[in-house]
Amino acid sequence: MNKFSEIINIIRQNFNQPEDFIPLHAPTFNGNEKKYLNECIDSTFVSSVGKFVDRFEEEVAKYTGAIKAVVCVNGTNALHLALLLAGVERDDEVLTQALTFIATANAISYCGARPVFIDVDKDTLGLSPGKLEDWLTQNVEIRNQGAINKTTGKKIAACVPMHTFGHPCQIDEIISICNKYYIPVVEDAAESLGSYYNEIHTGTFGRIGVISFNGNKVMTTGGGGMLLFNNEELAHKAKHLTTQAKMPHKWEFMHDEIGYNYRMPNLNAALGLAQLEQIEGFLKAKRKLAENYKEEFKRLNVHFISEPVNSKSNYWLNAILLKDRNERDEFLKFTNEHGVMTRPVWELMNRLPMFSNAQCGDLSNAEWIADRLVNIPSSVILQ
Repeated sequence: MNKFSEIINIIRQNFNQPEDFIPLHAPTFNGNEKKYLNECIDSTFVSSVGKFVDRFEEEVAKYTGAIKAVVCVNGTNALHLALLLAGVERDDEVLTQALTFIATANAISYCGARPVFIDVDKDTLGLSPGKLEDWLTQNVEIRNQGAINKTTGKKIAACVPMHTFGHPCQIDEIISICNKYYIPVVEDAAESLGSYYNEIHTGTFGRIGVISFNGNKVMTTGGGGMLLFNNEELAHKAKHLTTQAKMPHKWEFMHDEIGYNYRMPNLNAALGLAQLEQIEGFLKAKRKLAENYKEEFKRLNVHFISEPVNSKSNYWLNAILLKDRNERDEFLKFTNEHGVMTRPVWELMNRLPMFSNAQCGDLSNAEWIADRLVNIPSSVILQ
């Protein structure tokens, strides 16, 4: 039996699926989802106003330790709004990692800003504090308490690190470095609900944090996102902007600035609340699967991505590293042809046509990872 077949056997044994198709990450609905959805429908409040929206925001804030949480229709919209609230304007520049999902770079573009791509660390898969500091030292000068790119003359208006696959990056170091340059940090925690760095929940370190509840996340609202705040005034501003910046009034339609229809419907919030009630069970099951994978892949001499030091990962998507790009591609073909869904990491942002002219730092770690990393099935397995 070859190594690829052995890996497939490990996956099938863990999912107790000897023959059927195994998806990468399917949602689990074993709680009050139908009950809450029926309540929502019976109330007729199925759009953006309703008790489930308020309760969902309150419970997520409580769970993560944020002072306030504001729901959005999806994580990308939440990230766009977070950047606007952080002060990003047209023609500004925003630092982020090249190894990320397209939403990170797209949200920067929605602001009319330009991304600058920095490398990641191999152990966290997230933005590298060392590479970030190197790039800032070489390329940025401080003028009037602002960071200015010496090459372009543009302001560096924000930094967006991402907790890749739920593994926390060294967010405290990143914030410390950015503070020296007066650069606010918007934390892309889209994939890391239930992950902790130094016993603090991800998404609560930066000025604003963003979570995603897409259908393939640890828990889902079907589609949805959330902004996390440690500043209540900023949270109120976010809520105002997500509701078309409409000023409170029983019947008048007055709007005091450009707003957005980024509101999460009550239906989605009802689903999310039921999912959140089960999250500890989801996380426990995902950790058990990751531990099983780690032990079994060790026997095959296959490198399994484990949580970094000082971290507790949610293990949203499990990942392995193969020998090189050729082996990666052969493995992807073999597994998908044999009914086990696997996928490579995202194409590096600077390799996409719309960002091909972006300024980049040394991306050697991101390039090395992109050639080798494969995500393997990671759904919640409830006993």
